[in-house]
Amino acid sequence: MANILLVEDEAKLASFLLRGLAAEGYDCDWIDSSARFFTEIGKQPYQLILLDRLVQDIDTLDYLPLIKKQQPDALILMLTALQDIDQKVTGLQAGADDYLGKPFDFDELLARIMALLRRGGSNTSHSPELRHGRLLLNTESHRVWLDAQEIEFTHLEYQLLKCFLSNANTVLSRERILNKVWGSLADPLTNIVDVYIRRVRKKLSDTGEAQQLDCHNESFIETVRGVGYRLGKGC
Repeated sequence: MANILLVEDEAKLASFLLRGLAAEGYDCDWIDSSARFFTEIGKQPYQLILLDRLVQDIDTLDYLPLIKKQQPDALILMLTALQDIDQKVTGLQAGADDYLGKPFDFDELLARIMALLRRGGSNTSHSPELRHGRLLLNTESHRVWLDAQEIEFTHLEYQLLKCFLSNANTVLSRERILNKVWGSLADPLTNIVDVYIRRVRKKLSDTGEAQQLDCHNESFIETVRGVGYRLGKGC
């Protein structure tokens, strides 16, 4: 599924959208303030940006050139309470790919997202396989293989590994992993991320050829001291 960035300062709406899009299989990140907008808009590439027109003290329409520079391949769906025709025309002329007025129906948002992704050549019916080195994960069957050997994971272990494979070139903080895998149910003070990473590492390093090659645990998920974790190359 596509990697989506949501830029929205209304917490209740953002929470609803993040849950709904995650349930549809999309991988979503969230920027909730103008300060974070300027510091994080270019941190990693996205296929689609859901962009609130007004974020705290800024009109994001004025920053579409910056967004296009930072995210040259991203499609932009602008969300706004400013629904008159002139505003829509202005938004589209400024570089937005689509414009959806608030309040909106979630089914319509999904339809707009799918239409944009098809138009952008990122059809959501693409291969369900995520690959990284010797690892293969199928998002439809929820099965994982290392080399040719299938590994059994619990639901949360699978979701954790999927999170890393979906962000293979990114260092993920514990907080970000908590948000992506456990969502709002997570206690930010817990060490559950570290516990589950140890479990996934052990299952990978204890499997078949990895064990024969004497792969150490961190060859699969590396610790970046003081920052978080990233997917390693394995042995």
